[in-house]
Amino acid sequence: MKKRIFAALCAAALLLTALAGCNKGDGGGGGAASGGSSAAASQGSSSAGGTSASTPSSTGDTEGVQASPEFYAKADLSVLNGKKIGITIQSLQNTYWAGVMTALEEVLDANGADSTIVACDDSSATQIGQIENFVSSGCDLIMVHPSDAKAVEDACAEARNQGIKVMCWDDPMTNTDGNWVLNNTELGIAIGKNAAAFINEHYSEDNQAQVAVINYPQTTILLEREEGILQGLEEDAAGKYEIVSSQAGLDAIQAQTSMETILQRYPDCKIVVGIGAGAMIGADEAMQISTGGNIPEDMGVFTTDVTKQQLEHLQDPTYPAKGITGFEGSDEDTANGCASMFALILSDSLESQNVFRSLCTIDASNIDTIMAGMK
Repeated sequence: MKKRIFAALCAAALLLTALAGCNKGDGGGGGAASGGSSAAASQGSSSAGGTSASTPSSTGDTEGVQASPEFYAKADLSVLNGKKIGITIQSLQNTYWAGVMTALEEVLDANGADSTIVACDDSSATQIGQIENFVSSGCDLIMVHPSDAKAVEDACAEARNQGIKVMCWDDPMTNTDGNWVLNNTELGIAIGKNAAAFINEHYSEDNQAQVAVINYPQTTILLEREEGILQGLEEDAAGKYEIVSSQAGLDAIQAQTSMETILQRYPDCKIVVGIGAGAMIGADEAMQISTGGNIPEDMGVFTTDVTKQQLEHLQDPTYPAKGITGFEGSDEDTANGCASMFALILSDSLESQNVFRSLCTIDASNIDTIMAGMK
C-alpha cells in the first residue's frame, strides 16, 4: 500500500535524538520516553470515552506487562492486512525516529496495511489536528507519540468513541487501548549495571574508577533515568568507583563541552555514564581528542538510545564507547515490535493497557547483527 511520510527524514538533529525511543525530542526510544517537562499522564480506565488522567511519580510506578520475544510472537500480523493506520510522532528530524519509522513503514507495507506517518514538530495543537484528521479519514488504528500526553487525551478519547483503536508510544496515557512504554528507572539501572561490569573488570577498591555522569535533570524522566544509573552502579560496583562530576549533556555538542570541562579538572576520569545518544557521542569526541585516539583498555562510555553514529563508535577503536543499553535492538527489531503491538490491539489480544518495552545490551559481541537491521 502507498505510504505517505509528511516530514523530511533528516539525520542531523542530535538534540532531539538524545531522548530517542523514548521521549520528547528523543529516541527510544528510547530511545529517553515521555514529555519533556513532567511525567506523563498515568494509566487509567481503558474503556472508550474520556477519563481524567493522573500523574505517576515515575514511570517505575506504572503497572503493566513486560514485553519479550514470546509476547510479540502472540501477534498475528495478518490482522494488519487492509487496515488503515494513522501515526503521529513528535518529530522525524532525528536519526532514531527517521530510522525506526522507515523500518515500520516497510513492515506495515509488507503486511498489507495502508499507513500515513506524520510529525507534529513538537506542537500539541498540530498533533490534535492530526489525530482529528485520522478520525475523519476512517482510520482503524491511530498511534500517537505525544508532544504532551495530557494535551491529546481528549482527542484520543474521541477517536475511541468513534470505534478507532488508539496506541500511545512512550507515555502511560489513559484514553488508549494500549501504551508502549519504557520504565526509565529500570533503563537507568541497566545502564549502570553495564558500566559496573566494566568497572569490576578493570578497577578495584584500591584502584577506584573516576566516573563522570552526563545527565539532564531538567527533564523528569531523564532525572529518573539518571537515578537508576546511580542505583545500578552502586548495586554492582560499590566501593570501586567515585563519581567526580555530573554535568548536563542533552545533545552531543553540550555533552562534548561538559566532558572537556570534566577532563580539565579530572584528567584521570575514564568512565562515563549518560542518559542518551548525545551523551555518548559528545563524551566520545572529547575523550578521543584527549587521548589522541589511543583509548586505554580501562576507558569506557555507557549510555542508551540506538543510532548509527553510536554503533559506528562502538566499532571504532579510536572511541571509548563500550556499551549501549538499547530497546528491542535494531530499527527493524523495534519496527517489528511496534507492528506486533498494532496487531495485538486490533485483535483485542493485549493483556494489559501498559506494555513495557524490552531492553538489550549492545556491545562488541552483537554489534554486527544490530547494524544489519539499521536504516
